[in-house]
Order: sequence, then C-alpha cells, then structure tokens
Amino acid sequence: MTIDQVAQQAGVSKTTVSRYLNGRYDALSDETRERIGLVIDRLHYRPNRMAQSLKAQNSRLLGCLVSDISSPFSALIVKGINSVCLSAGYQLLLVDSGDDPERERTAIRDLLENQVDGLIVNTTGQNDEYLISLHERGVPLVLADRCLSAPGLLDTVATESYHITYQCITYLKSLGYEQVGFFTQGNEHVAPRILRFQGYCDALRDSFGQNGAERLYQFRVEDKNDCIRQLDNFRSRYPGQRLAAFAVNGVAMLNLLQAIRSTNIQIGSGFGVCGFDDWGWADLIPPGITTISQDSWMVGRHSAELLLERIAGKGPQLPVYEELPNRLEIRGSTVTGD
Repeated sequence: MTIDQVAQQAGVSKTTVSRYLNGRYDALSDETRERIGLVIDRLHYRPNRMAQSLKAQNSRLLGCLVSDISSPFSALIVKGINSVCLSAGYQLLLVDSGDDPERERTAIRDLLENQVDGLIVNTTGQNDEYLISLHERGVPLVLADRCLSAPGLLDTVATESYHITYQCITYLKSLGYEQVGFFTQGNEHVAPRILRFQGYCDALRDSFGQNGAERLYQFRVEDKNDCIRQLDNFRSRYPGQRLAAFAVNGVAMLNLLQAIRSTNIQIGSGFGVCGFDDWGWADLIPPGITTISQDSWMVGRHSAELLLERIAGKGPQLPVYEELPNRLEIRGSTVTGD
C-alpha cells in the first residue's frame, strides 16, 4: 500500500495524509483525522520510515542513555520517553552506561553514528565538558533526572531533591528520633544524591544541631555485606538512642532493608526507615515504609517532549531547567516514641 492509495480512499491530498503521519494534527479537522485513521487501519498501511527520514533529513530516531537499566527508576523514565515516541512516530534506541563515564561517551558516539535526531541522557555526572561540547555542536540534548554539576547550562528535567529531603529529616526530628544516618552507594558525582545530602546536612544542622558529614554511611552495592557493616557501625555509635536511617534512592533503600532483615532489626519506634523512591512495594513491607515519591515516568515524558521541541527548533532560547515536585508518603516505618 502506498500513501497515494490512502489519500485516494480517504478523499484527501497526499500532503494531508503526510501531515497526519507526522503528527501535525493542528492543520487537520477531527473528521479528517478520523477518516484517514480508518483508511490506514483498513488498508494496513505502514509508512516507509527510511524514505521519510531521507526526505525530511532526519531519522525519526531518539537516543536514550540510562545509567543503570536494572533500576526500576530507569525503567520508568524509559517508559515515559517511549510514550512520547509512540505518539510522535519516533523509534527509541536505548543504551545502558552502567554508571561508567567511558561507556557513556562511547555509547553517545555510537548513538550519533546511528543518526539519532537527539539524545536523552541520564548521565553518570562525570562527562560535563563532553555533554556541553555536544550542545555547542548543535546536537539536541536533554538531561533526564541528573543535571550538570553547574545546572542551567543544558536542558534538564529532574525532580526536586533538596527541599523534600530537608522536610523529611525535619519530620523525623518531630517524631523524636535522636540520630539519623544517611545511607548511599555514593554521592560524589550524581547531582540528585548531592542535592539530597545537602538537604540532609542542612536539616540535621538546623533541627538536630549535628554534623551530617559524620553520619554518612556509604556502602558498595556489589558487596551485599557492606551495607550490613555500615548499619552495624551506625547502631554501635549511638547505643540506647532512637535511630533512623535515610536512604538516598530506591537502590539504597532495597540494600538497607535487606541489611535490616539480616540483622533482625525491628522497624518503627526504635529504628525508623525512610528515603527516596516509592516503587509500589513500600506499603507491602510491614509496617509500611515512609518514602519520598517522585514521578520518574513524568521525568521521561517531559524530557522527550522537550527534546522534540528542540529538534523542531522550538522552545525557549535559553536552556530549560524543570524540577517536578516530590511528596512525602508517611507510613509505619517512622513513628513517635512509645
């Protein structure tokens, strides 16, 4: 089937069908859109994307690079991106950097060699100069979740990290917890983790009169016993006090909960647990885990929408920095003292 046959049976011009196929619905009436769609379905017409890309001088491919494909966070971002690609007639090429800066650079070069029209990057945080150089060369590029060390230089869609962390730590103080440990797999380069640690440190100083840097517990994810060692270290430093542990993200939370289970700690009044990412299981683990919920799917969707604007030469002249709101989901893992 050809576009000429679709146009003939729909009673419209080839140009009108082309507008429909390229998502330019603003130029079509609802009745025309419906009629073309019915004809396409009846004829089982599929456009020749290669021919379209040659004519339009674009590939209708978007490149997406995530730092850890095994994380539910990354999967949600990709689903959000793909929801935009499906409606806009784009294909998505996905690569996992494994949080390795060299692999990130190599993957980006590979995606560009595949003639992607633009890139969405969940960066390792260690390739700022390279990413800026791509932007200066005119490569449409949006950062998803992780901004540069100096935000505002590249288009970025993220969620709010600092203030919601500050709010969470202040809430723990109101419940009577005396010590709060910050558990992470590493903050050095990843912007959201850095912002969350800053929020934690400031809240600990303002509400507890304590030094956050002295209560940082960093563990290696690849060593399943390391988080247990850090947890034991935290508890041994403050015997007899009401403790709470804050996890920097969902991966850290899973490791923390596994360590708590291994050491038979009872979650609640004596040992509170809270942290980022509400992935659906937090209310299933007794007594329910207090989490900071962030809409990762919407981060992906907004990133893709912004990238398509840039590819089309639209949007604000200066880089966009968008922070989506997060919210604190209070459950039984954080309670007042007996």
